[in-house]
Amino acid sequence: MGKKWLNALKWVLAATLIVSLLSGCGAPRVSDQYPLVSVSKEGGQTSYVYRAAGETVPEVAARLAEQKKPQQMSDSDDERMFLVYSDQWYHLQRDPAEPRDTLIEIDNKEFIQRNYNPSFLEGYLTAVLVGQLFDTIGSYGKYRGYTGRDVYKPATGSYRTPTVSDKKMAPPLTVPGKGFITKRGGKVTDRPSDSGGLFDRNPTTSSGSKGTIKRGSGSSSDSSGSWLSPRKSVPKTKFGSSGKIRRRR
Repeated sequence: MGKKWLNALKWVLAATLIVSLLSGCGAPRVSDQYPLVSVSKEGGQTSYVYRAAGETVPEVAARLAEQKKPQQMSDSDDERMFLVYSDQWYHLQRDPAEPRDTLIEIDNKEFIQRNYNPSFLEGYLTAVLVGQLFDTIGSYGKYRGYTGRDVYKPATGSYRTPTVSDKKMAPPLTVPGKGFITKRGGKVTDRPSDSGGLFDRNPTTSSGSKGTIKRGSGSSSDSSGSWLSPRKSVPKTKFGSSGKIRRRR
């Protein structure tokens, strides 16, 4: 009996650890936190633009940096800021048309190299970091971010309205520091303040279905499978006033 309880506890701890590791790796993903408003793809170059309504540039920067610490972050500024990660650069810009909103532009390295000018970036980031990125690039663009794309146009590619496929690229994830979970295409559901659990027992979405965590991103495999193998059920328990753990009848 004691061995069964010990095995069950091990599975619960393992599941908790895996969820924690998955939520903390890589650059922060904003696809389920903010709506995608524009996309640019040209060869290996990618740029995605999201809108953070009612949030200032410094607020969004702090929120993302809390989720995943960047390699380098520019000084706090109400107009624009940069967060640099190993494979992506986050360019946060106040929207001129909607000053209360922040536009989050996520560019991969190739997009930065082919479109930006290093002298512009050095006004926000260290010359060493910028120099390393542009070390092998012979010519530079004049691009200065999505908000100025009509004046300082990208050297290659153009922005367009995102497709359904673009919006489905990112998997569900937990929004940092707020105690709720989002499901792709659904709405955010607050966790009750007295629940004390990692996630809601029944997080609701616009479709009324329950959110789940599956292997990979965008997988269409059978949902009955599990990335914890072999699959075992955890016996239900309840706590009595004596502090002992008893099997629920």
